[in-house]
Amino acid sequence: MDIEVIFKIAVVLFSIIIHEVSHGFAALMMGDKTAKLAGRLTLNPIKHIDLFGTIILPVLMLLATKGGFVFGWAKPVPYNPYNLSNQKWGDALVALAGPVSNIIIAFFFSLILHLAIYFNVANLAFVDITKFIILMNIILAAFNLVPIPPLDGSKVLFSLLPYKYAHLKHIMESYGFIILLFFIFFLWDYFLNLVLYIAQFLL
Repeated sequence: MDIEVIFKIAVVLFSIIIHEVSHGFAALMMGDKTAKLAGRLTLNPIKHIDLFGTIILPVLMLLATKGGFVFGWAKPVPYNPYNLSNQKWGDALVALAGPVSNIIIAFFFSLILHLAIYFNVANLAFVDITKFIILMNIILAAFNLVPIPPLDGSKVLFSLLPYKYAHLKHIMESYGFIILLFFIFFLWDYFLNLVLYIAQFLL
């Protein structure tokens, strides 16, 4: 395994970890200490690693795509929605914290990239690495905002739904995994093309 693949695995790993930790910090800011008490408000990878989703799957995908697209997940950071000070929007705010953290990372490295190019201090390796960080975090944010359980976007959707449509939440949660698989297998290419189009504004 060459150094480029190792670096890309590290980028994916820490992007996912920051995403999950952000959920925990958002919950903590609204009064829930579940993630803090569980020792999950840390960037220590050992606390967040899911053997298959964080290591095996990303490595296999990187090898299969020769350094191209990768997908993975970390152990979800726990929180108790009943402890949140904002009971109406708390779930949605905790859910949004993850994708927002990835968007912030993408914008930060986009700024670094543009400044490096402007001052003519960016070599090809630096540009490639920075572009990968930006693109990976945009994909993570966009994918998690898709309103399909158990993705973050579903919690935002459920918070917006009027009470009379509460039954839709139970239906979507019951069939969420099947819907998500359908999305990945049949709609992913369209979704990815849209995300790449959006990414051009940052790159």
